[in-house]
Order: sequence, then C-alpha cells, then structure tokens
Amino acid sequence: MTDFAEALESGVELLRALPRRRAAVAGARRAAADWAARRPWLRAQLVVDERPGTPVVDYDLLLDHPDGGTVALTAPSEDGVPWLVDHSTHWAAGHLVSVDGVHVSVPQALTMLRSLSRRDASPYEEIVDQCLIAAAAEDDTEPLTAEELQATADEFRRGRGLRDRASTLAWMAAAGLSGDRFDAYIAGIARRRRFRRAKEAELAPARLAARPEDFARVRAVWVAAPEPVTATSPAELLSAPTGTAGPGADAAAPAGAAGPEVDAAAPAGGSLDGLGDLVVTVATRWEAELPEPLRGAPPGRVVGPVRGDDGLFLTGAVLARTPAAADAGTLAAAGRAAFSQWLAERRAAATVEWHWT
Repeated sequence: MTDFAEALESGVELLRALPRRRAAVAGARRAAADWAARRPWLRAQLVVDERPGTPVVDYDLLLDHPDGGTVALTAPSEDGVPWLVDHSTHWAAGHLVSVDGVHVSVPQALTMLRSLSRRDASPYEEIVDQCLIAAAAEDDTEPLTAEELQATADEFRRGRGLRDRASTLAWMAAAGLSGDRFDAYIAGIARRRRFRRAKEAELAPARLAARPEDFARVRAVWVAAPEPVTATSPAELLSAPTGTAGPGADAAAPAGAAGPEVDAAAPAGGSLDGLGDLVVTVATRWEAELPEPLRGAPPGRVVGPVRGDDGLFLTGAVLARTPAAADAGTLAAAGRAAFSQWLAERRAAATVEWHWT
C-alpha cells in the first residue's frame, strides 16, 4: 500500500471517529491537526459544516494529491449521504430564523410554537428565547432520566388538557407528530427545562440578596374600573358591589403576615355605587408582581385612582406585608426573576436574522 493509499484509509477512520456535536468541534480540530502533523506532505485541512438548525456538524478532509490537485474525503457515518449533496440547496432554504448562528427551519419553528409558555411574549420572542436556551444547554450531555422525561410529558399534557392516551394520540395526529417525533420533542423540552431549573437555582441567591424588597409577600386588594373609584379605607374596597374576582384572586393571607384589621363585610361606600362593572382582586403576591402603584405602599393606605395602560382606573391598598425570607418558595421566585433577566440580556446581545425571503 502506498503512503497516499494509507493516508486515505487513515483519513476515513479519522473522519468517522470525530465527534459530531457543535460543542465538540474544537476537539475535532485538534485531533485533525495531530493527524495532519504526522503527514505534513498531505497539507491536510479539516472542513467543518454546521448543519442548519441542529447541533450536529459534518466534516470533510482535504488532502494534496502526490500528482497535483486536491482530494476531498467525506465519510458520513449515518445515512451515507455526503453533506455536500445533502445541503446542495442554499443554506437558508426552508429556514425561518438564525439566532447566533443556530438556524431554525419552518417545521422546527412550528414545533416550538406548540410549546409557547409565556403569554407576555410574542411568538417571535419566544422562538428566539428557545433557541438561546437550547444553545446554552448544548454542553449538557448527561442523558435524560426516565423521571425527567415522564415529568416533562405529564406537564406538557396537563398544560393542553390531554388527560388520557386517546386525547394525546389525537393531539399528535392533528400536529402531525409520530411517536418517535413526539418523544424527541419532549426530550428537547426536558433538556431545556433541566437547564432552566439549574440556572434558576444558580442565580436565585444573588438575586434575592440584591433585591429582597421584590420578594416580600404582600396581601392586597385592588379595584379596576372604567371610571375612577375613590375609597377612604381598604374596607370599602373589600366590599365593592361586584361579584367579579380579578385574576389570581385568593382568600388565604400569608402565614405570619401582620397588618391592619379589615372588616370584609363592611358596607360599600357611596363612591363605589353606580360605577358599572368593577373587577375586585384580593390576593397574596410577591411585591414585584403587584400592580405598580401598590408596590412599596404602606399597609392600610388607599392608593389611587391611577389610570393604567389598559385604560382602567386602579384603586387599591396593601393589607399586610411579610418581609422576604430565604425559603424554598422565595428562592424559586427569585430564580425565575433572575432567569428572565439573564435571558433578556442574552436576547439583547444575540444576532437574530429572520429569513422572510
């Protein structure tokens, strides 16, 4: 066997042994450089192709032929189709968006839209966010456990009202997902979920230490109405003449909370009569999640009416406030807030290109 024939055989073995994850490209380049250093007459070069929309990469090895010219080696280890043929169309064909060099196809984006989780974000923002989280989670190569996959699948089904096998299969059929594709879809969510929880736990203590005032537990009442509502005491707000409860309203005060005594059965003041539809919310919230006019307000003082961005007038009062404590629930809330900030910073710094044409 000639030296060049030996190099071809060895080059194929090299290509088939290289790791095919984007996160491992640096190691692949080092392995190829070591191989080339032992065969300097070949002037070998490793060509790396990042597959659009996935963390998978492909490689070619370029070698100088002894009689002149260049020989390109490719050794696909899976479907047997060289990437040059596999990607013969324009690199952005069928792609919707690229986020920091990670390309998302239209089918992938549609799959992402099935798991939108934030009502305050547009589909565009959420697709970008999922790309950023997926990219950040690439270094996590630890296999997902059966418990993680099951918990993710259960959470996904509950969120869509899929209460049994029949309803889940019907949803999969409507979404065009086979069993294997559904499993892969859930695995992707589970990996992002694992990363997010780990990141939240990492960031939570510093966030709580920096902004403890955001995580006080506050019991409050507020009224939203199309016309200004005036009240002289929290009791008037609690007895507003309406049966409509605001979103997230509850009836349980936080443990250990102290505040003014309020007679919830006190008669409504005249200023609350004849104002049309009122929405009354009585709830316990983190300080940072209260309507903005109530944040930091002293217990017992009526605030408002203040007109909000939705055109409604808000009048409310803090009933009780419990200072933040480093318990599990508070740390979880701090972690969520810190993760949202981390993601917003990543989004602001990301290079995002939408391929509309």
